[in-house]
Amino acid sequence: MRLLLDTCTFLWIVGGDAALSARVRDAFVDPENDVFVSAASAWEIAVKYRLGRLPLPASPEQFVPAQRAAHGIDALAVDEEAALQVAKLPDLHRDPFDRMLIAQAIVGGLVLATPDDAIREYPVRTLW
Repeated sequence: MRLLLDTCTFLWIVGGDAALSARVRDAFVDPENDVFVSAASAWEIAVKYRLGRLPLPASPEQFVPAQRAAHGIDALAVDEEAALQVAKLPDLHRDPFDRMLIAQAIVGGLVLATPDDAIREYPVRTLW
């Protein structure tokens, strides 16, 4: 499976948060799966950190790459095809970061690991 982590899912994995579902935890540790976090999530983390809404033990530019490396998570760049896919999505979810993750999952054939019920309204494979 190619698994794309929602921003909160990434933060829960690296923080060892109990809110993480057992299904996602099992998929994350399965060596057969490729696990990604999007540049859109890095952007969301940076924005929320800057606004004082997300405390981190280090700055986002240190925290995100260090945690990706420590947990064996690959970076997923935002490409033109995914960016343009956003325009095709119905207006079911207003969060631009989540809309980009949905578009990336659709374009890349990824399973989106997310607790967000609104995301499940889209034609995207999810896991929670």
